[in-house]
Amino acid sequence: MLKNIMTIFKKEFSLYFNSPIAYIFITVFLVVSTWFYMSRFFVVAQADMRMYFTMLPWVFLFFVPAVTMRLWAEERKSGTIEVLLTLPFRDAEIVTGKYLAAFAFLVLTVILSFPIPLTLMRLGSPDMGPIIGGYIGAFLLGGAYLAIGLFVSVFSDNQIVAFIIAVVASFILLIIGESFVLQSLPTGIKPVVAYLGLGSHFQNIGKGVIDTRDIIYYFSVIFIFIYATMRQMGSRMWA
Repeated sequence: MLKNIMTIFKKEFSLYFNSPIAYIFITVFLVVSTWFYMSRFFVVAQADMRMYFTMLPWVFLFFVPAVTMRLWAEERKSGTIEVLLTLPFRDAEIVTGKYLAAFAFLVLTVILSFPIPLTLMRLGSPDMGPIIGGYIGAFLLGGAYLAIGLFVSVFSDNQIVAFIIAVVASFILLIIGESFVLQSLPTGIKPVVAYLGLGSHFQNIGKGVIDTRDIIYYFSVIFIFIYATMRQMGSRMWA
């Protein structure tokens, strides 16, 4: 099983760099996220990355669906989906391999922002707890976005449609735990809705507090959407 997953992983990960698209994605992400952060850094004059991680969920909202939109649509467009599904691979192996490749690409992209914390350490004495927590939260939040995008992409043969639906779905899950949404809800369901929000859990980890409830939440979201992707793949193959 692991061998098959790694086969899919290597194929998918290499595809990202077989065209200029991956390099464009990485460059745009780093330029946009760094510009938003540095444009306010010298105004606030604080040696921390709080502002960076505050806007990161919104940057991810458009960057991550752009990474996942091609995972299935491109297979159908090129006609390789039929070949892939006839290989002696299980649905779980194919989905897991694709997900891990996208996650590795995301992790690589985020890690390339390392000049920011290095700069902070040269300019001052930042508290590394929130910075490390922010990066851990970024990987978990990005992993959840990827799982959502992977699930959405199964339903569409068009990359643009898959991108738009993934953005909308991720946006809904991001804001439902925010205070301006909770204010309009009945008191009895506020704790439940607040727990379902992707953003609220990210804020907790970004403070440098690694709570097992937040970790369990993100792993649950990732598992649910990956499992749903496997089920949908099976139903489409049967059809």
